[in-house]
Amino acid sequence: MRMIEWRDGVVVTIDQTKLPHETVILKIKTIEEMAEAIKNLRIRGAPLLGAAAAFGLAITAFYSKAKSKEHLLAELESSANFLKSTRPTAVNLFWAADRILAKARGFSGSAEGLRELVIQEAQLIADEDAEANRAIGENGATLISDGDVILTHCNAGELATVEYGTALGVVRAAWNQGKKIRVIATETRPLLQGARLTAYELKRDGIPVTLITDNMVGYVMYKRLVNKVIVGADRIVQDAVINKIGTFTVAVLAHEHGVPFYVAAPKSTFDLTRKAAEVVIEERNPDEVTHFGAHRVAARDVEVLNPAFDITPLKYVTAIIHESGVYYQKDFAKFKK
Repeated sequence: MRMIEWRDGVVVTIDQTKLPHETVILKIKTIEEMAEAIKNLRIRGAPLLGAAAAFGLAITAFYSKAKSKEHLLAELESSANFLKSTRPTAVNLFWAADRILAKARGFSGSAEGLRELVIQEAQLIADEDAEANRAIGENGATLISDGDVILTHCNAGELATVEYGTALGVVRAAWNQGKKIRVIATETRPLLQGARLTAYELKRDGIPVTLITDNMVGYVMYKRLVNKVIVGADRIVQDAVINKIGTFTVAVLAHEHGVPFYVAAPKSTFDLTRKAAEVVIEERNPDEVTHFGAHRVAARDVEVLNPAFDITPLKYVTAIIHESGVYYQKDFAKFKK
C-alpha cells in the first residue's frame, strides 16, 4: 500500500510514532505541519522523507497566492530551506527538494503552470520511489536462498518508503517467490523502530520474525543463527554507508563471522559527491535515551550522547542493492571518481 499520497491539496500518511498500537492517519495541509511530522519522526525512513519533502513543496505551490512565477519560486525556495532544516542526515529529503527547485527554476511559464509542474513532479518522485523499491526487491531476492535467516536493523520496510520497502522489500520479494526464509529483527534503540515497525510489518505479512535486543547481535552471529544481513541506508557516500545508529556494530560483527552484509537503497540515497567526514550526523533529544517511553530510566542530569546514525565503511559492505542491479565490492571504486 502507499504510505504517502497526494489528495487535492492534502498529504495523507500514517503517524509512525503511534504504531503498532494505533493506526493514526495524518492529513497534512501546511508546510509547518509537514516539517513537524518529519522532525518528530511521524514521517521517517529515507525514501519516504524524499516523497514527503516533494509533497511539502506541492503544498506550498497548491496554496500559494503568488501572482507571478518569481514570487512562487521564492516561496518554494523558502519552504525547501525550512524542510531541509528538519533532519540533516538523510539525503533523500535534500535530493527531492533540490530536484523540484531545479525544475521550478528552469520553468518559463506562468505561476499557475509552475503550480501544476511542482505537484506533478512531486507525484512523479513518489511513483518513481515505489517502482524503485519493487526493483530493489527483485534484484535483492536473487541473493536470498531457501532457508536463509536474515538479520535486519531498524526499519527499511514499507513504512520507510512510498511502497514495498528496501531491505524488507528484498525479504518480501524472496518470500513471494516461495523461499522459506525467516527474519531476525533488532529492537533498534533508542526509539525501537525494529520492535515497533519492522516486527509489525513482518507479522502483518505472515513472514516469520524473531525480535532481539540490539546487544544480542553478537550472540546470534556466534551461534550461527543468522546467515545474511540486509539493512537500508539514509545516505551512501564515496567511502561509507550512513544508516541508523547500530548499523556499524552489526556490520563489524557480520564481517567477523563471515556473514554477508547487504545494503538495499534506491539511487536517490547515493550522495557520491561527498565522503563520510563531510556529512552532518543528526543529534537527537537526550530524552530518547534517558526515558523509555514516558518513563525516566536514567539519573537526572546525566550527560547523554544520542546520534541518530552511524557510519559503516564500505570495506564491511558485501554489496549494495539498488533499482538497477547490485554493486559488489569490486564496483565500489567507481564511487570515488
